[in-house]
Amino acid sequence: MDRRHSDKVMFTQELMLERLSQLRERHRSLDSTISSMVGTTTCNQLELQRLKREKLVLKDEIARIEDELYPDIIA
Repeated sequence: MDRRHSDKVMFTQELMLERLSQLRERHRSLDSTISSMVGTTTCNQLELQRLKREKLVLKDEIARIEDELYPDIIA
């Protein structure tokens, strides 16, 4: 593997790790927001469903990036 390819791979991994960090932060934020909404009596159900859907989409994207960064290697 030549140096340019190696540098490109490392740069891509750094970008993926940064994106992963952002997604995890947004996921935590949504979790907190959803928890606080569920605790209220005047909870907007449509908004709650939208937030839960967004959280699931984030979870799927987090899993996809983690699988790409840390592939399962069967020995």
